[in-house]
Amino acid sequence: MQNEPTVRMTAVRRLYEVSARMGAGRSLGETLQAVVDGVVTGLGFGIAVLNLRHPDGKFEVIAVAGSPEAREALLGTVSAADIFDAEFEIADKWGGLRFVPHERLPEGEVIGWVPEIPVSEDPAAWHPLDALFAPLYSPNGELVGMLAVDLPEDQRRPGPIHRELLEIFATQAGLAIDKARLTDQLLAEKARLEASETTFRLVFEGAGNGMATIAFDGPEAGRVLRVNDAFCRITGYTPGQLVGTTFVDYLRDEDSNQTEREIEHLSTGKGPYRFERTFRRTDGNDIWLGGTAAIVDQGKDQPRIILIQIDDVTARKDEERELRHHAAHDPLTGLPNRRLLQHHFTSALQRSRQTGRRGALLFCDLNHFKQVNDKYGHEAGDKALREIADRLLTEVRHGDTVARLGGDEFAILAEDIDGDALDMLTNRLEEAISRPLEGVDVAVTASIGTAIVSPYASDLNELLRTADNAMYEAKRHRR
Repeated sequence: MQNEPTVRMTAVRRLYEVSARMGAGRSLGETLQAVVDGVVTGLGFGIAVLNLRHPDGKFEVIAVAGSPEAREALLGTVSAADIFDAEFEIADKWGGLRFVPHERLPEGEVIGWVPEIPVSEDPAAWHPLDALFAPLYSPNGELVGMLAVDLPEDQRRPGPIHRELLEIFATQAGLAIDKARLTDQLLAEKARLEASETTFRLVFEGAGNGMATIAFDGPEAGRVLRVNDAFCRITGYTPGQLVGTTFVDYLRDEDSNQTEREIEHLSTGKGPYRFERTFRRTDGNDIWLGGTAAIVDQGKDQPRIILIQIDDVTARKDEERELRHHAAHDPLTGLPNRRLLQHHFTSALQRSRQTGRRGALLFCDLNHFKQVNDKYGHEAGDKALREIADRLLTEVRHGDTVARLGGDEFAILAEDIDGDALDMLTNRLEEAISRPLEGVDVAVTASIGTAIVSPYASDLNELLRTADNAMYEAKRHRR
């Protein structure tokens, strides 16, 4: 039997090898077979079975390693979506793993394949009916499969080291399935390399996603030890620029304690940590990196390292930000919509209650604007609305909110404003809108009504109705 450091290093090399295959264009089945092979040869389990979860929730055995009999009995079998529910209800939680001891199984027919091994009276020994599962998740947390292992080579229930390494392998399997579903093809498997530092380096560099190792313990803690070509391509740095530097110096925290919390999470040994962080490239621009980080124990008297794997997820984050913007802004003018106005009003009301200062909500309706659409068409009308929106933004004070409520109706939220300043703001807005519009000879004007935002106000809609009524009074007065 291999000693502990050898087992750890063999497992780490196996992890790199499995990761490298993700960048080699293999099919889903072949890549998942490589994962279960890695579990068997790298972690010392006699059998590994990988169940792929289909869109309908059912599970299919895609890959089996370690036993021709188990492969023949299980490969290709399809199970119901709830196949694991009953077992997980009686399982022990080992981090992200689920262990089902044989003594808790109900009497009756056993589902699945059972190895023929002697039964030991030692309570810590592995029993043929014991079961250990590793749920497989995509980066967004979707359950995509289930990894089951059996027959540990020492014939005992796995300890913390093997559990942690099994979780790392499970993370790789989840990423592989997710990539295969997006691309319908995994990258081709590289030739198996001998277990040496040279082969380790070749596998590391051949990975399709960015990979780096960072010192977790000792005087070099936090410093980058090694990066692969994909990591450099994604971040824009050379190995010489990265190795030896402190990795967190490139990250931008969303709050002051973010990095500390993530390091604390890693140090608890709860398994791989999934993250999305803003990273500063060499050109000064920020990109979003998404990936996993896991602590790897290299053996006795050896410092632990953090293994991180990354992909550039900037495009997806930009799409999410754009969707959030569209949800809160008028698509024609780019002004805040009613939803964002409500958010700003809530904040303004809270500040008014803290300071006692009053503000105002202005309701602005355009006069004669329908004639622009009728005479020039809606395209010209849309252009005129954008021009009017720009004029409103120019005339309001810094910090005021201009929102489009729909059609030719606008609202302006002005905080901390007194009567004279409010009158001046109203006059500026009316004069700005009354100026001739480009390419339009219709005299568009504005009628504006106001409502006071006091510490006693409670409802935006009620204030809008008050300002709307005041606007109609102003319109009648104008007539």
